[in-house]
Amino acid sequence: MSILQTILEQKRVEVEEAKGRIPLKALKDRLNDAPFHRPFADSLRSKEFAVIAEIKKASPSRGILVRDFDHRKLSREFRSGGAAALSVLTDAKFFQGDPRFLMEIREMVDLPLLRKDFIIDEYQVYESKLLGADAILLIVKALTRDQLERLHSLARAIGLEVLVETHTREEIEQANGISADLIGVNNRDLESFDVSLDRSLMLRQYIRQEALAVSESGIRSTEDGIKLKNAGFRAILVGEGLVARGNPTEALQNLVR
Repeated sequence: MSILQTILEQKRVEVEEAKGRIPLKALKDRLNDAPFHRPFADSLRSKEFAVIAEIKKASPSRGILVRDFDHRKLSREFRSGGAAALSVLTDAKFFQGDPRFLMEIREMVDLPLLRKDFIIDEYQVYESKLLGADAILLIVKALTRDQLERLHSLARAIGLEVLVETHTREEIEQANGISADLIGVNNRDLESFDVSLDRSLMLRQYIRQEALAVSESGIRSTEDGIKLKNAGFRAILVGEGLVARGNPTEALQNLVR
């Protein structure tokens, strides 16, 4: 199986285990206790060119990215560096994240938070809201058309924004078809995990005009940021290019100077 298929198989197991611990109905019953919403897309639009800085300890392709990982400290550093929002990895097995990171980071900074995970079930949508996420990631490649539409509609109905991640023109057309407000192009091939900014540069033209376009992954320099901004992207999502640097605040500032 590909890396993505392996991750999705594991995620299906994890979701069923979670349902056994806390039933879906219990999550729905607690929705009124969910943290207030912090506008995600509005925060990106408030900047000429926005950075979604990613709290990320490890990846399947590169292993541990930072040995002295401290998600709270990173969130403060990214806030100081001018991030418009934070992306928080919550997958444990492959990225060494934790759902609790969302709650703990939310207490540290006032930035809107994206839950970065492999969301395949409505259970995870409700869970994300209760954990304090303001937006979730839906990966078109990981979902059927019906799943994408249903999970997108559910998220919006309960007050979550959605970044719809694409990798091909056909996937962008699916995102356009559900009137996604936030459409991302991942420069990382989820089958091989190879990275190329050319993917964003080639696909930007197909994202509908009303959507906010986000380029994700493989962005490491001021030049990369300028290239993507000139191509029409309003925001970039950057993880490894920030967390692996000695000074994440300075690295973030350099991306948009």
